Amino acid sequence: MSYRLSLLDKSPVLADEPASSALQRTLQLAQQAERWGYHRFWLAEHHNTAQLASPSPEVLIAWIIAQTQHIRVGSGGVMLQHYSPYKVAENFNLLASLAPGRIDLGVGKAPGGLPLSTRALQAGVDAQAKGSFAEQLKQLGQWLDAPQREADDEEALHATPLPPRPANRFLLGASEESATLAAQQGWQLVFAAHLNGDRQLMENTLKTYHRLSGQRALVAVQVVVADSPAEADLLVNGLRHFHVRVNGGQGVNVASLEQAERYVRQGGFSDYVIEPRTPSLLKGTAAQVHAQLDALQQHYAVDEFIIDTPIAEPKARVRSLELLATHHLVAA
Repeated sequence: MSYRLSLLDKSPVLADEPASSALQRTLQLAQQAERWGYHRFWLAEHHNTAQLASPSPEVLIAWIIAQTQHIRVGSGGVMLQHYSPYKVAENFNLLASLAPGRIDLGVGKAPGGLPLSTRALQAGVDAQAKGSFAEQLKQLGQWLDAPQREADDEEALHATPLPPRPANRFLLGASEESATLAAQQGWQLVFAAHLNGDRQLMENTLKTYHRLSGQRALVAVQVVVADSPAEADLLVNGLRHFHVRVNGGQGVNVASLEQAERYVRQGGFSDYVIEPRTPSLLKGTAAQVHAQLDALQQHYAVDEFIIDTPIAEPKARVRSLELLATHHLVAA
């Protein structure tokens, strides 16, 4: 195998259980992922939902690095529109000081929630002073790039502590615009095929990023592995994605038609379109899924896949990731 495997976790919460149980599973999964040979373990950011227990990936990162040994741990990603770039830089410089060489900072443009939580997160924020997402990303990069030699200058502002090995930087996106922005600002691109499986869009985006940066993007995909193809089919039955496209506003990807309608209602939008989306879902036995990953790697020259497993049932989820990893190691 000529590609790495990494994980994206969302801390799914089962019905009638406390969030603490989901978070404990996240920790256990990170520890198992390290034993299985996954390269990275990333935490997502989602707000105002009882189904997911991870609104603050930076908090979970600190918890997980303290209880693992070598796996890289990061955000997939921080929803930068809500926050001060300076504060994000402080958080991840602190994490990188706690675990040098193990921290990834992934950032995204999406809200990570519906309009109610977005308004609460950005209460009191001057939108004009905040600037565009590209301006925020540039500010964040500048804070992360502060030279160590100037750290003692009390008349200068730094995102302290300045770590010996800063966090690796990733921009999550699914467009040529994101590819251009990542290349221009020196961020590594992660193409979000787990949210948008349009193969032509992926090819155009990956080519644009490689042409402008000389680097290869990572690709996030949804994967479900089971002991048989029939079992994998049952696990993904009913899995859907929808994209809400708002005229003059920010679009969003959601997991159900109900969420799409709630997004429109909470935002007070009148000019919009709700579109079904086809994620890049790979399913089957471990051998079948790896054959699909091999085909993607050969066609798009992908060096690393970020695996999102869109099933909440704990045993099936862990089994899927174990089968994927152990087959990968045996085949390699």
